[in-house]
Amino acid sequence: MAKVHSLVTTAPADAACSPYTALKGEAFTVWMKSLVMQGYGCTVFNQKGEIVYRMDNYEKKGSRKVFLMDLRGKVIFTIIQRKLRVFGRWEGYKCAGSEANDGKLWFRVKKGCPIFKKRSSCQVSVHCDKAQVRFFNIESTAGQLEFSILNRTGGLIAEGKRKQSSSGVYLGDDVLTLAVEPEVDHSLVVALVAVYGSMHRRM
Repeated sequence: MAKVHSLVTTAPADAACSPYTALKGEAFTVWMKSLVMQGYGCTVFNQKGEIVYRMDNYEKKGSRKVFLMDLRGKVIFTIIQRKLRVFGRWEGYKCAGSEANDGKLWFRVKKGCPIFKKRSSCQVSVHCDKAQVRFFNIESTAGQLEFSILNRTGGLIAEGKRKQSSSGVYLGDDVLTLAVEPEVDHSLVVALVAVYGSMHRRM
């Protein structure tokens, strides 16, 4: 299970930097599949079964540049993987205009070396607030797609677990239930889930 720990004092998941928040907790279903035939990516549904986010990779699995969009195809984040010799790095750019390439740096994710054979870590830095860059640590278990996002005091921000049917049967390992706490920027959470999925070669 992956955990994200904040290293500095932050507002809840940078809620002040984004309108993609709610006063109540929300639950989403994340399917690590694209709805585009022969495409790669992920699709995110709300509790009503409506598509709220999608990420489509039209080129090939593991593309270094992907786009997180809403249902209407508006690009919210452009996510770029920077090739490094040893450790991978992903950058997310917030898109305010109509062009996918327009936007400012919103976050970085740096993949570190494994602490133990079954564990790995990476660092997230959020740049939406010019006055203060916010940092998080992501710790994950090899081969696991489940994760938890925690603030610096250990409070839960968001959690992803394998989705179960009403009868308790687990669905495929590429289907997650994503629970997001109140006043949390769920677009940022979904973008980090997309990066995490790319690290595990799911998209």
